[in-house]
Amino acid sequence: MKKMAVGIMSGTSLDGIDVVIASIEGTYTNTRVEIKAFKTYPLTDGIIKRIKEAMNDQTCHAALISSLNMELGYLFGDAAKQCCQEAGIPLDQIEYVASHGQTIWHINEDNKPYLRSSLQLGEGSAIASIMKTPVVSNFRCADIASGGQGAPLVPYVDYLLFSDKQISRSLHNLGGISNFTYLEKGCQEDDIIACDTGPANMMINRACQVLYHKPYDEGGKIAKSGKLIKPMFDELMAHPFLKEMPPKSTGREVFGDQLTDKFIERYQTYRHEDMIHTLTQFTAQSIIDAYKRFVMQQHPLDEIIFSGGGARNSYLLELIQEGLPTITIKTLDDYGMDSQIKEALAFLILGHETLHHRPSNLIRATGAKKHVILGQINYYR
Repeated sequence: MKKMAVGIMSGTSLDGIDVVIASIEGTYTNTRVEIKAFKTYPLTDGIIKRIKEAMNDQTCHAALISSLNMELGYLFGDAAKQCCQEAGIPLDQIEYVASHGQTIWHINEDNKPYLRSSLQLGEGSAIASIMKTPVVSNFRCADIASGGQGAPLVPYVDYLLFSDKQISRSLHNLGGISNFTYLEKGCQEDDIIACDTGPANMMINRACQVLYHKPYDEGGKIAKSGKLIKPMFDELMAHPFLKEMPPKSTGREVFGDQLTDKFIERYQTYRHEDMIHTLTQFTAQSIIDAYKRFVMQQHPLDEIIFSGGGARNSYLLELIQEGLPTITIKTLDDYGMDSQIKEALAFLILGHETLHHRPSNLIRATGAKKHVILGQINYYR
């Protein structure tokens, strides 16, 4: 039986609240979705400032976290309600909302005195109070409690929607962080390879904001006009995360503003366009190396389907194509879907699995000891 649902995603790029409305029926490999509406609602400068303060050791405090959790919940709920109104879909037709939340901090390994953990803000009960329907949120903690890293979670949905008996493909998201799901033709769940590869837009966007007062490098035009700063590139490529083996995950606490600002200061005598070029080359090469090390040494790869905001950076995709000349490079748009839509849609599907009491983590992707049901449910009466 078809249900109408809403999926909400606010990623590490901080480029807006993605809201998708879709009908959904079936579970697991029988899942079928039909997209009804999609829109990205921009975050205000004020909320971006508070989110970044919450991500910074020097400015974060308990009152900020407490308040921001509710503020984001109301913002997510308002965005979902507005999307429904603009699409002409009455709220009483929405049977549930699934919200990823805004990641504030992610610790992928126990490191005394801190335990492996992940914090997403955006209170589910606040969303439920606006949408007047059950809300599934806080997806990552159940996987962590069973020994996983809580990420990546989207590979489960990639498997449901994109596995193929004839084509070996990778689904690659270029958000703030870069991550992929490799699906060998005819694969089963336990065959999937998935991990974060490092930053995608995160460091490039920060450098554009600092150096050009622009939110991002549109189409990679600035990067394309620059030249490589070899010592900066070599230092970036020596980052220890790149040498780790999957399963692995990362976030803004590793590749965020603090690291980017350090490199901007260290190489401040170089041209600004050369810094953007070098950061773009770093993103591209870290992706290329990940495929060569973790996939292509032992497995066939026919195509990579890119999604997320970075899929709009044509120069970045050009660099990746140069590094992987035998692989067909596509974007989600080539399959009739907006490249920005996939993660919001993924959590809509994960929420559906949760409500049907189905586990939806992939052990090989997250490193968990067992399959678990993800998410917490806020009911509404």
